[in-house]
Amino acid sequence: MKRQQKEPNTIAKKQEEKIDYDVYCQYTRVWIPDPEDVWRAAEIIKDYTEGEPILYLKLEDETPLEYRIGPKDNALPFLRNPDILVGENDLTALSYLHEPAVLHNLKVRFTESNHIYTYCGIVLVAINPYEQLQIYGEEVINAYSGQNMGDMDPHIFAVAEEAYKQMARDERNQSIIVSGESGAGKTVSAKYAMRFFATVGGSANDTNVEEKVLASSPIMEAIGNAKTTRNDNSSRFGKYIQIGFDRSYHIIGANMRTYLLEKSRVVFQAEDERNYHIFYQLCASASLPEFKDLALTSAEDFIFTSQGENIFIEGVNDAEDFEKTREAFTLLGVNDSNQSSIFRIIASILHLGNVEICSERDGDSCHILKNDPHLAHFCQLLGVELEQMEHWLCHRKLVTTSETYVKNMSRKQAANARDALAKHIYAHMFDWIVEYVNKSLHTSSKQHSFIGVLDIYGFETFEINSFEQFCINYANEKLQQQFNQHVFKLEQEEYMKEQIPWTLIDFYDNQPCIDVIEAKLGILDLLDEECKVPKGTDQNWCQKLYDRLSSSVHFQKPRMSNTSFIVIHFADKVEYQCDGFLEKNRDTVYEEQINILKASKFQLMADLFQDTNKDSSISTSSSSKSSRVNVRASKPTPKVPNKEHRKTVGHQFRSSLQLLMETLNATTPHYVRCIKPNDEKEAFSFESRRAVQQLRACGVLETIRISAAGYPSRWTYPDFFNRYRVLMKKSDMTIGDKKLVCRNLLETLVKDPDKFQFGKTKIFFRAGQVAYLEKLRADKFRSACIKIQKTVRGWLQRVRYQKIRKSAINLQRYGRGYMARRYAEQLRLTRAALIFQKQYRMVRERRDYLRVRQAVVTIQAFTRGMLTRRIFQEFLLHHKAMIIQKHVRGWLTRRKFRRARNAAITIQCAYRRMRAKRELKQLKIEARSAQHLKKLNTGMENKIVQLQRKMDDQTNDLKTQNEQLVVAKASLGSEVNKLQKELEMMRSRQGDGSQLTSLQDELEKLRAELQEAHTHMKKLEEKHSNEKMGLEQRVEELDRENSMLKSEKEEMNRRILHHSKSTEDQESSASQSVGRVQAELDEERQRYQNLLREFSRLEQRYDNLQEAKFQPGHKRNNSTQSSLESDSNYPSISTSELGDTDDAIQLVEEMGVEKAAMDIGVFMKLQKRVRELEQERKRLQVNLEKMEDQVNCKGIEPKTTSEQESEDLAYNSLKRQELESENKKLKNDLNELRKAIADRASQNSSSNELQDGYNLLLGQLKAANEELEVRKEEVLILRTQIVSAAHQKEETTNQISLAAENWKERRPKEVLALGMTREKCLLERVLRETNNVPEWTNSKKPIDKEEAVRAYHGLCESKKLLEAQLQSQARKHEDELAAFNTQIELLKDDIEKKQEMLNHTMSLSPEAQVEYSVQQEITRLTNDNLDLKELVEKLEKNERKLKKQLRIYMKKVPDMEVSLTAASSQPTKAKPQLTRQVTVQRREKDFEGMLEYYKEDEALLVKTLITDMKPNAVSATVPCLPAYILFMCIRHADYINDDQKVHSLLTSTINAIKKVLKKNNNDFEMTSFWLANTSRLLHCLKQYSGDEAFMTQNTAKQNEHCLKNFDLAEYRQVLSDLSIQIYQQLIKVAEHMMQPMIVSAMLESESIPSLAGVKPMGYRNRSSSMDGEGPGSYTLEALIRQLGQFHGVMGEHGLDPEIAGQVIRQLFYSINAVTLNNLLLRKDVCSWSTGMQLRYNISQMEEWLRGKNLHQSGAVVNIEPVIQAAQLLQVKKKTSQDAEAICSLCTSLTMQQIVKILNLYTPLNEFEERVTVSFIRNIQHRLQDRNDVPMLLVDTKHTFPVLFPYTPSALSLETLHIPANLSLDFLTRV
Repeated sequence: MKRQQKEPNTIAKKQEEKIDYDVYCQYTRVWIPDPEDVWRAAEIIKDYTEGEPILYLKLEDETPLEYRIGPKDNALPFLRNPDILVGENDLTALSYLHEPAVLHNLKVRFTESNHIYTYCGIVLVAINPYEQLQIYGEEVINAYSGQNMGDMDPHIFAVAEEAYKQMARDERNQSIIVSGESGAGKTVSAKYAMRFFATVGGSANDTNVEEKVLASSPIMEAIGNAKTTRNDNSSRFGKYIQIGFDRSYHIIGANMRTYLLEKSRVVFQAEDERNYHIFYQLCASASLPEFKDLALTSAEDFIFTSQGENIFIEGVNDAEDFEKTREAFTLLGVNDSNQSSIFRIIASILHLGNVEICSERDGDSCHILKNDPHLAHFCQLLGVELEQMEHWLCHRKLVTTSETYVKNMSRKQAANARDALAKHIYAHMFDWIVEYVNKSLHTSSKQHSFIGVLDIYGFETFEINSFEQFCINYANEKLQQQFNQHVFKLEQEEYMKEQIPWTLIDFYDNQPCIDVIEAKLGILDLLDEECKVPKGTDQNWCQKLYDRLSSSVHFQKPRMSNTSFIVIHFADKVEYQCDGFLEKNRDTVYEEQINILKASKFQLMADLFQDTNKDSSISTSSSSKSSRVNVRASKPTPKVPNKEHRKTVGHQFRSSLQLLMETLNATTPHYVRCIKPNDEKEAFSFESRRAVQQLRACGVLETIRISAAGYPSRWTYPDFFNRYRVLMKKSDMTIGDKKLVCRNLLETLVKDPDKFQFGKTKIFFRAGQVAYLEKLRADKFRSACIKIQKTVRGWLQRVRYQKIRKSAINLQRYGRGYMARRYAEQLRLTRAALIFQKQYRMVRERRDYLRVRQAVVTIQAFTRGMLTRRIFQEFLLHHKAMIIQKHVRGWLTRRKFRRARNAAITIQCAYRRMRAKRELKQLKIEARSAQHLKKLNTGMENKIVQLQRKMDDQTNDLKTQNEQLVVAKASLGSEVNKLQKELEMMRSRQGDGSQLTSLQDELEKLRAELQEAHTHMKKLEEKHSNEKMGLEQRVEELDRENSMLKSEKEEMNRRILHHSKSTEDQESSASQSVGRVQAELDEERQRYQNLLREFSRLEQRYDNLQEAKFQPGHKRNNSTQSSLESDSNYPSISTSELGDTDDAIQLVEEMGVEKAAMDIGVFMKLQKRVRELEQERKRLQVNLEKMEDQVNCKGIEPKTTSEQESEDLAYNSLKRQELESENKKLKNDLNELRKAIADRASQNSSSNELQDGYNLLLGQLKAANEELEVRKEEVLILRTQIVSAAHQKEETTNQISLAAENWKERRPKEVLALGMTREKCLLERVLRETNNVPEWTNSKKPIDKEEAVRAYHGLCESKKLLEAQLQSQARKHEDELAAFNTQIELLKDDIEKKQEMLNHTMSLSPEAQVEYSVQQEITRLTNDNLDLKELVEKLEKNERKLKKQLRIYMKKVPDMEVSLTAASSQPTKAKPQLTRQVTVQRREKDFEGMLEYYKEDEALLVKTLITDMKPNAVSATVPCLPAYILFMCIRHADYINDDQKVHSLLTSTINAIKKVLKKNNNDFEMTSFWLANTSRLLHCLKQYSGDEAFMTQNTAKQNEHCLKNFDLAEYRQVLSDLSIQIYQQLIKVAEHMMQPMIVSAMLESESIPSLAGVKPMGYRNRSSSMDGEGPGSYTLEALIRQLGQFHGVMGEHGLDPEIAGQVIRQLFYSINAVTLNNLLLRKDVCSWSTGMQLRYNISQMEEWLRGKNLHQSGAVVNIEPVIQAAQLLQVKKKTSQDAEAICSLCTSLTMQQIVKILNLYTPLNEFEERVTVSFIRNIQHRLQDRNDVPMLLVDTKHTFPVLFPYTPSALSLETLHIPANLSLDFLTRV
């Protein structure tokens, strides 16, 4: 302890010479020594005068204390810093620099604020928290990357960034020296530093060097780290890792050097310690199949792993760590064979330790038991002979000059030899692994610079210190010397840079101590000399140390021991035990054992010991092995005797340490000092005694001492002016030169000129002067506060008096008013009582009168009624008697009449029967006579004669008619000559009567079928009507039943809702479900856009690789491959080429992520799958909206049931079906012709064959058009005539049928063979003459037979049409019937389901009923949506497409005829003429909004519109003009049906846009310009696609301009993906431009004057870390101006406002993320003034949003975390109510962020209070129920998914004007 207290006392003596005793007055706070806490706070309660022996103090617990002061007792105590300085980031920024201030500052930061890092000048002090902290993520690395050291909170990343920046700026190699004792966290700090370099300086190619560098850590920890009493993962070796960088400062390789591996740990471990981790990892995985041959069991079964008695580490899984180690081996290129070899060697070492050596009786010899299993396993694993190894483990060879002896060894000697062999094997394996790691990390590229990370053991002192501790402390002495020199050098450079007079400051130089160790005849020299003595011992060596070094002040002999010595190191005195020094220094292994290993059958084992002859000794250390990594021998040296020139371990370690120091001196060092806060490994527990011991040992206090000896406090002139301008006079404020103002102020306030110095940019203060200035400033503020309090209190009293007086007046007024109101109320009540009495008496009397009157009237009414009823009864009886008499008399008279009539009839019948019998008898007699037969024959002969004459007349008429028919047929001309001849031949062969009979039969049959059809149609109509009525009745019944069930359901729901507590849960769950669906949609869109971003990045990477590949020379690609690489994502690739997505995913798994990333095809498959899913989602959503609109429209449409409208619908349907079939046929013909021409052109590309094919195509197209016209006219005429014929009278139809009957018998058979076209012509003529039928039927002229045939054909066609109509009507009825049946079934199922639901709901609890009903409703809505989507797909898609095609073909036919005519008439030219030139000439002034160009001009078009286009060239024209021009060219290519032209133009356009954006990847204006044009081209493709969903806002003219031939939906998807990529590039460019402005504008600029000037004392910025830019170079106005520029550029280019709003939203998110991250990592800005400044800045930005109408874009929501952070800085932070208010206020901040801001909160002056630890704990307790993501920093790389809403253009294409400056003369308007 004497040495430990020597430094503070020395500092005190230095300061005592300059002590100002006036500051030791009452209320001054000081530090006094304490035996437990090292230093204790106290307060002076009585002024102290110089010379007094006692200083009266008061401790923090109010205990008084008399502190003795004097030369023999104590010096004056150290002064405490003001509270405002406690917790500073940099210890050198403290006003009083001494040990207690440093210790207290570290303790406050560590225990209260949980800050583990603190600067101490150039040193980063890192305290081990013993807890995992979320401060090492990638977002933290991004936050520290590019920042100056000191701008952010202290962090290991800040030191790494400083080293990286200085390497790039100064082009000088750097080193990061991480030191500290075991358990302080050195290895973790070094690991995080390397992770920073791997992230920031990642390799430029795909070698993944940074991953290999990081992968070396688990390997080295496994083979070089072990558990000790102080640390569970202690590094038992030192390492120096050099990370190499190229000229672009990307990692290209690494190299590792190791120092002094603790080999003794392999064979011995102290209690509660372990061997190296690799042994336990291998034993934990011994059960794996590949390790069965190792014969391993638990680690408890092996001596080398069980000596510490505890083989486990809490919280560590050795099996899992072993898997990580194997993965690291694989990543570094160690194959399975070498890994297996390494594990065999490790297992053999364990078996070697279990080999039991038994002593013989004499004690001088020993033996090994036969069949020792462990020895057998050892020899088997290493491939050596068992007998030889068994022999040489118990014997040794002695070689003399004359002969060689084999000597027995004792049991102890054999055990030592065995352990030495185990250590030697492990050391060689360790060296081999290090060398292999270096080979894996080695690069062939030239290294430009490197950064070294030194992770070396700290100063160690134990109860027993041996050779390892001596070497470790020796290394720390050397490092401490280098550290002291570097600190002194930096301090001197700072003074000289600021031109401050420099006086040499003494600093502790430990060179004498180093000389004791390494000088000639020093400790190491004497040790090596003793090792050369044949029988040298540790005691003899120790005696030589006493004799030679006793005169040195740094060497002492212990009083009670002759086998130890004491070295007074820089850190402490250490006593070393001499036992084992010589043996460890020699590191002897018997050569015979090594020779056996050299002869091993196991290749790796033999290789480990093959190069031992090249070394100067068999016994080597890891340092020598590692040194050979960089130093190679020029040629192998011959083998020399081992006893000569043998390098000891100490000599090798001294050489490697010297090499390390040379490396460090050639670099710029950066220091990290790791502190172990306690020995119990408790989280955030700070033991002052342990901490101060390490602070003294690691050089932190030496840095403080050097700083305190000069001018430790330093302020820049602006900071000093802003902080202390309250002490200035008003006249001083008017001076413009701040340096002069500061000089005048200091000369006025501080009288001693030695207390400060003025530099070029800073003011330097002696220790304590800043505290004095702070006291003056506080007094100034205190006096001002008193004056303010006086004024405010007076004002408050006046206000209170005025309130009291006003209250008294109000009380009097209200009292008097109350008395007056009460008297008025009494008067009103009296008057009201009188009125009530009067009214009551009147009502009572009137009620009595009315009762009496009602009784009298009732009595009268009953009496009169009774008399009237009596009279009526008498009258009724008389009337009934008269009726009875009347009926009886009538019945008697009728009976008498019937009897008389029946008698007369009987008599008549008898008489008539008698007369009839007489006549019958007479007729029978006459019939038998001959006269009667003659009369009958006379009548028959007359009839026969008449019939014969009539037959002759008809025969004559038939001949005449035949002649007329021949004459008529001859007049038809040459067209029917052939038919006439055939007809005459048929007449000659045909009989007269047979044809007529057949025609008559056929006519009758047709009539019967027609009648039957009418009858069947009527029956179907009746049946349909009946079924329809029945179904309607059934539907009505079901509806009633359904409504009843619904009413019951609603009743049940009402009951459920009545019993439930509230409906808020239901509404919230529904809203949450909607929110979840929306979130899932956004997440899916985000994943898709991230995948698209990754694809674009890989595509860019691929292009870069291609460019790099072809840099040496130019290689031309094949013409067929010119665009395959860049066009791989276009729809020209078929689905079969892309393959299945599952195959792609499987391929990615097989190839690995890294290899698959380079395979563009695989990513294309994944992109295709994502695009299909996105299209499916959009299609379903659009179909759902359409279906809902259709359902709504159907409910509004009026239903017409008239017969005329139904007939029109039927005919329209018939017409549409026929036209659709014809159109399909024509389209197929055109496709076949096009295919045939393409095949023919591919076979032979000669111009003649192409011309022939082209002419053939034109001819067939013309024929098809003519056929289409004929069919169209026929259908139209047919429909018109049928409708008109349906209204003719029925007698007209009968007359036509009669005429056909008469003429049918002469109709020739040949007429039946006429073609379909001729029949239709005849039918047309018949229908045209239908109206004239009555005229020629009434005339007596003979009717032509041809007309009869035509009439007959007309009837046939009419019959067919009626049959078609009937069939369509029947189908319609059947469809309706099926629909009704389906509806019935669905309703039944629905009723059953509802019944089940109702029963199930009744059985649940009220809460479960509400939840179940909500789930069922959601399920029902989902099913309905799916049904609607299917229905939309089946019914609407085909119909819409067919209508569109029909409309297109009807418009194309006339234009195609004109085009074909013009093409056939023009002669053949060298350059083919465009097909629309004739149309342009014919319609010169009527433009169609198309642009025509030659295929050869496509490259010029793309070059002019895209490649060479500048945004300012079209700034005065229509926005997005290039997009409109390109679309007009696409329209023309579609119009002429040239798919190759469309594909080529779109492909060239997309490729050109990509190239332009790649060339201008940092130009915001160009990126915005092409984002606007790409999105506009996408909107044009949608607007003019012909899809009804995109045509709702089009004009009639715009609908005419829709695309006619091609569906470009897939190209729309490609353009959508391209727009997303451009948007992401735009965001990247904008964020890159705004990045350096955000922090300065939002946190550092002085938007509100005088606020930023009252910031607390800052850190001490080092000049080496500053880049020359001032921190306040950007203001808020500059940031807003930049945002306005972005918005203006986007608006000028015509970008959609919705997209511009999304850009602003993303930029505001970036502003929020960067601002909040800096706020969370900077203590200097976490203050009340920063909160006020930040709120003002945010309000200005919100005002800008409102001015640009962007407040609805969601940008304000994105900066809500910063708003809440600013509010958190300003709210009160004391009581529990404040904590509750903070929890309810900061909803957008996570718990970690809130706690971090509260820990960082810094008071501006002593009037503010720090946030207490209890308040922060209260906040944490209240927020622990939050389900926040454990995130401290905001992800600055997050990008919101972009949406491109459809915005159609109102611009008409035909009115678009192309400026002449674009040089597009080769385009022709069409």
